[in-house]
Amino acid sequence: MKIHNIAADATHQLFIYAATSTAELLGLPISDTVKLKLQAIISDDKEKMVRFDVDHGEGVLLYNAKGAPTAVQLEYWRRLGAKAAKLGNEAKTTAVQIHTPPAIGLAIAEGLALANYQFLKYFTDAEKRANAIQQICVCQASEAAVAELQVIVDSVYEARHLINEPVITLTAVQLAKEAERLGKAAGFKVEVLTKTKIESLKMGGLLAVNYGSIDPPTFTIMEYKHPDCQWEQPLVLVGKGIVYDTGGLSLKPTAGSMDSMKSDMSGAAAAIGTMTAVAKAKLPVHVVALVPATDNRPGMNAYTPGDVIEMGSGKKVEVLNTDAEGRMILADALHFAKKYKPSLVIDLATLTGAAAIAIGKYGIVAMGNAAEEEFAALSKSGHTVHERIAQFPFWEEYDELIQSTIADIKNIGGREGGAITAGKFLANFIDYPWIHLDIAGPAFLDSDDHYRLKGGTGVGVRLLFDFLKNKA
Repeated sequence: MKIHNIAADATHQLFIYAATSTAELLGLPISDTVKLKLQAIISDDKEKMVRFDVDHGEGVLLYNAKGAPTAVQLEYWRRLGAKAAKLGNEAKTTAVQIHTPPAIGLAIAEGLALANYQFLKYFTDAEKRANAIQQICVCQASEAAVAELQVIVDSVYEARHLINEPVITLTAVQLAKEAERLGKAAGFKVEVLTKTKIESLKMGGLLAVNYGSIDPPTFTIMEYKHPDCQWEQPLVLVGKGIVYDTGGLSLKPTAGSMDSMKSDMSGAAAAIGTMTAVAKAKLPVHVVALVPATDNRPGMNAYTPGDVIEMGSGKKVEVLNTDAEGRMILADALHFAKKYKPSLVIDLATLTGAAAIAIGKYGIVAMGNAAEEEFAALSKSGHTVHERIAQFPFWEEYDELIQSTIADIKNIGGREGGAITAGKFLANFIDYPWIHLDIAGPAFLDSDDHYRLKGGTGVGVRLLFDFLKNKA
């Protein structure tokens, strides 16, 4: 998908115009006859998409009378862009021209481009299935703004590809190789720790989850530091990299539970996608990303309910459910992050069904000990890109729910407050400002949600890019 600000030379195009009032409609560069027809159709204040005939292609008016392009209104335009993508592909148009004010045009282009994503790798007739739209021109936008949007869309695509790839080809080892590939292309450093090194670091949580697998674990370290960055301490991202989760010996039921568990590395995909975007955009930041990775299976010498595992920090954990494995591998990564003396650590994980049940696909559950200013900044970015944050309480009473009678802590806390007790477990392995993001709800969808398509959504990439850009 190519996004630019120079009109394409294509024989059949989709021409998009936008208006927020009838006055704006009358000012559009289209014929008076068409304007009168459109004016009759958009007499109310509801958002609409109206097709009309133009020379050399298809014309479409996107109408949204909600007012100025605030964060909420930009989301309306993205969604209208997603509708336009469907229209353009049905009409077999290869190029789209967007004639609107820049802020609106970029939002339309973003929604259109993200809705145009496809994962066709395993179709024998992929060429036949491929969408027609190949180019988007945002005619009034600056070259810099268009270039940044291209980076963001490309990075979300990469994250979605990783999530949608099945474990038969995307093992923990291959996930690390994909990070290396993107690091080389985007310009960030990548170091991959193999099982021998992981053992030497005594990452007991990661190793325990890996006991049931025939494939070795990996621990991927990515780093980007712009030469002009003035930060004294880096910001660290940690992404959960469970490339497939059967639940281990605490086996999941298949229907509606295990069948989508290739997506349990969505946190890792978000971290890798964010690093790709930050490096390609050359943001003046210093960011480190850590991805502990393995699959979770019930074979070999799989760890069992009742086991006590010594973590990399030395803390001992009573395992009462092997399906609470994400927190085991994240705990080792969060402990490892201490070596960077970070200004802030943000972890992303499809960690609990409780988070998804609490707020559904509509947002991200957040908690932690970071300053409220950090949560506020992240929440602002969430509203800007419509990957919204719901901050949960983190009261000390929740610590009581993970107390063990035979070890330092246990890895589950019961049904009540499940998303929070998972976060409380992780809090045992930090000594720095930290935000935990549980992305279980929006990470992988059963059906299209506007420009967030069925399958992996790449949630977190746009959120963290905006957050880091503002922080820079």
